[in-house]
Amino acid sequence: MPLADMIPAKTLLAKTLASTTFRLALIAIGTFGVITAAIFAYVYLSTTSYVRSRSDREILTEVASLKDAYERSGREGLVGLLGAHLADKSFADHVYLLLDQQQRVLAGNLRQWPQATTTAAGFIEFRGAKTAPAGGGQPLLRAVVQTFPSGDRLLVGLDISDLDNFAGAIKLAVISGVVLIFALAAMASVLVTRRTVGRIEQINATSRAIMASGLDQRIPLRGSNDEWDRVAENLNQMLDRIQTLMGEVKQVSDNVAHDLRTPLTRMRGRLEKAYLGARAAESDQALIGDTIADLDAVLRIFASIVRIAHIETQARKGGFHCVNLVEIAGEVVELYDAAAEQDGTRLVLTGEREVMVTGDRDLIFDAISNLVDNALKHGRAGGKVIVACEIVAGQPEVSIADDGPGIPSCEHEHVFKRFYRLEQSRYTPGNGLGLSLVAAVARLHGAQIEMCDNAPGLKVKFSFAPPA
Repeated sequence: MPLADMIPAKTLLAKTLASTTFRLALIAIGTFGVITAAIFAYVYLSTTSYVRSRSDREILTEVASLKDAYERSGREGLVGLLGAHLADKSFADHVYLLLDQQQRVLAGNLRQWPQATTTAAGFIEFRGAKTAPAGGGQPLLRAVVQTFPSGDRLLVGLDISDLDNFAGAIKLAVISGVVLIFALAAMASVLVTRRTVGRIEQINATSRAIMASGLDQRIPLRGSNDEWDRVAENLNQMLDRIQTLMGEVKQVSDNVAHDLRTPLTRMRGRLEKAYLGARAAESDQALIGDTIADLDAVLRIFASIVRIAHIETQARKGGFHCVNLVEIAGEVVELYDAAAEQDGTRLVLTGEREVMVTGDRDLIFDAISNLVDNALKHGRAGGKVIVACEIVAGQPEVSIADDGPGIPSCEHEHVFKRFYRLEQSRYTPGNGLGLSLVAAVARLHGAQIEMCDNAPGLKVKFSFAPPA
């Protein structure tokens, strides 16, 4: 059963609502909602303002026409024109009211002056006495008042019930849209946060299982190849690497105990024999010499371990610069040339004249030296060791090939472990740390090591990245 399925739904929901991701989602929803509401409010106000401005222009045009009639024909002409408008069906949505100085109704289709609300634009709005065209109550009227020099007052307006209903519909749509957006965003945030928290809890559950039972547990992948699957995959690879390192640490501890036990036991035996026996200058001197040699071997083991650890911390990357592999390999060949001649082995350098890489010259020298030393030790007596520096597929490469018995392909991955020695090498000098140092140098430089059959013998390729 997946670990995520073992988490109770209530617990997962509680952690979802309390998570930082959910709070950030709410902040994002609030910000988005405010912006959306502001946009919708602007659309609503712009639409209603545009619709009302059209009716206002019609009212002002009508007022100008009636004012012109009053100025030309006086009150009687205005009253006659109002009567003509009221009789005309095209003016059915208009309202008029003309009062004299004594507030007596002279003409119009309103019985009395209305109790109106004055808008910011100077218009008045009120509910009329007649029924709205669509039914359902009194219509909403919008009007303007014109006062003449004689004291007469004229009210001219329009029935804007349809416009008011239209504005109401827009308002309802805007509010509904904002509420719907908030609801959908909140639902989406809960679902997304729940999924995120579920994956995090999955990782946490695996971490707790690892702490409780060991490194055998792995975070399950869902196969979606999303960012969470990639995180889980990286964490699983990290756990694999940690498990490998733990195994190597255990192996190193066992090998150190095994390799140190023999020289330390010999030293103790010699010292005990000298302690219990009679003093003799020659035997004492030989004992001291042998003991010093064993101590030197022990110290060399510890020095090699410390050096490999120092390289693996990548503390020496600050000393990287562009170096020529050919020069370094030439110095190694020159160093081991005398030892090769003693065994009758031909040690030759071939390849390009210049192969540039970016790295630490001393560490590269040590790595090539170890490979050449192994080739001379384990190659065929009177054979041939070839050190080649060349560019292969755009990558700088140095290879060391011998014509000896070689190494079985099943052992290629193991020989780079610390203290690992092949069965046929156990009776030759060494501590099994040389190739471990080579592997550490390769990791520091981002290089690749490949072992292949040289038919006969072994060929080791050391491939670097192209220099920056």
